[in-house]
Amino acid sequence: MSRGCFHRFIRLQGFSGVLALALLAFAAVGSRGDVPRPEHPRPDAYRPNWLTLNGRWQFEIDKDNDGLSRGLTSGKDLAATILVPFCPESRLSGIGNTDFMKHVWYRRSFELPEAMHEKRILLHFGAVDYQVWVYLNGQLVGQHIGGCVPFVFEITRFLRPGSNELVVRVFDDAASGRQPTGKQTHTVSEGCVYTRTTGIWQPVWLEAVGQSYVKDFSIVPDVEHGRVLINATVDGRQSGLRLLAQAFAEGRLVGSDSTAATGWHNHSLVVNLRERRLWEPKNPFLYDLTLTLGRGKEQVDQVQSYFGLRQVTIDGRCILINGKRVFQRLILDQGFYPEGIWTAPTDAALKHDIQMSMAAGFNGARLHQKVFEPRFLYWADKLGYLVWGEFSDWGFNYQPKDYAPWIHQWRDVLLRDRNHPALIGWCPFNETDKKAGELQQIILGMTRAIDPTRPSLETSGYTHTVSLPVVADEVRDMHDYEQDPKVLHSRWEGFFAHPEQAITDHKIRDSGLPFMVSEFGGIGWEIGKGWGYGKAPETLDKFYARYQGLVDALLDNPNLFGFCYTQLTDVEQEHNGLYFYDRRPKFDVERLHAITARPAAYETTGPTAPPRAPNPGSHAAP
Repeated sequence: MSRGCFHRFIRLQGFSGVLALALLAFAAVGSRGDVPRPEHPRPDAYRPNWLTLNGRWQFEIDKDNDGLSRGLTSGKDLAATILVPFCPESRLSGIGNTDFMKHVWYRRSFELPEAMHEKRILLHFGAVDYQVWVYLNGQLVGQHIGGCVPFVFEITRFLRPGSNELVVRVFDDAASGRQPTGKQTHTVSEGCVYTRTTGIWQPVWLEAVGQSYVKDFSIVPDVEHGRVLINATVDGRQSGLRLLAQAFAEGRLVGSDSTAATGWHNHSLVVNLRERRLWEPKNPFLYDLTLTLGRGKEQVDQVQSYFGLRQVTIDGRCILINGKRVFQRLILDQGFYPEGIWTAPTDAALKHDIQMSMAAGFNGARLHQKVFEPRFLYWADKLGYLVWGEFSDWGFNYQPKDYAPWIHQWRDVLLRDRNHPALIGWCPFNETDKKAGELQQIILGMTRAIDPTRPSLETSGYTHTVSLPVVADEVRDMHDYEQDPKVLHSRWEGFFAHPEQAITDHKIRDSGLPFMVSEFGGIGWEIGKGWGYGKAPETLDKFYARYQGLVDALLDNPNLFGFCYTQLTDVEQEHNGLYFYDRRPKFDVERLHAITARPAAYETTGPTAPPRAPNPGSHAAP
């Protein structure tokens, strides 16, 4: 890339030196004495009285699985040190072991800050892959199964004055087929599967709460009436409590409601907003929200959050955002980092990935085969970036005896992320085969029961469960890596013109629902020992011509509500990103932006093919 193109790229980012900052972060985070990822892990559920446990822990790979018999649960030094929250496969962790590690141990000590005394203390883990046992001062606090979701234990009764010893035991059998692994390889990094992640890979922290506290809450915006509906769970049975919800716009109180808090889960509040400002992709206004639990003038607990006044609806072939057709120019983001694997080196790196995508003309992403951490979703909310929430379902054998952990993990994903306005759709499966159909229907039904405010795609790619209409489809998609723009244009023009005809050998037909081509492109560039889709273009001009031709073929189709280009960055040996793996730009980003961001036929004229006709005989609503 020329120096002039690079500087144009920096200007398009909106602040000076962002790329240099992100690149420097990879080197700076691992230096001795630093506490990596020191920011609060949950801006959507913030309490000021907290303590990060990121940093240096003792660590040991338990090759013989004899750690229990050797007494590693308490009082024993481990063989090495590791920098948490980076997985031991990563270079940032200080370990860098990419072999299989089925059994690993972590150990550290901490002292409770004075501000946390006389409080209930919660121990949070952002995510640990895969099965976990947690010991505090030699006692088992609890255990958890699931590699990509948060969990929390109350540790108040296990604490002692002064130093406390925390030990974490982890079991991870990625190649077993019994646990979803996403793009983690079961052998070596090859093709479209990459380096594994074992153990702790998201932040660990302590949080002090009141004797009663707000344990969980959902926020449902009501755009039509200019209000938000809140349902909160309170833990702890104290008499005389009230729960107060207050909404703020740029510091001004613009709405509130309160209710008696009895220590049960069904506390409903309605906050009517005196100032009505929508959250939209180009103007993502966020209200601040404070939930306060009190008794008279005493504040028992308080948690701070935020929300966007945003509505997603389906009308025929359209997915509407606040009643408007917005073409979803998505990019495939796999969330891998060369130094941290599944863990971003810094919070700035998370933000920077979104800005890189937007600089190239995209307004959102499929968060592919990985549950991204809450701080990524926070930046998506702040920047007005549309995302589809996915799951790391690859690697699972779809045996019914192993369904329960899968189902519990996805439930926790829904509960953790449902309040984010940037998240506009769910897609728990990707390119599944027919044996996944039963689990798909279970998961799809649960998804719509927990969160009916967003569309749900039961699987992305090829195998849509038309033979099991327990839960009716509401969105459809297809992956198409055709590299000839003329063929791509003709195929998708014909798809809607002749709905009775199946497309390719996957037997996908137009069903009159909102439809997107959710993977395309993947043009390889500077392949080296890696790979991309199709034959790599011979020159930069030929790359731009193919890229524009493929993008135009889908932008010009009025019956597509969106597309997803593969992909944001190279990942290890897969070299089809618009950026290199280290986030350096490959191309003239302004030129990509002009191609990607131009008006789409879906936005200007709207769909021309008829929507699906109602089926009065169906037992499932469309």
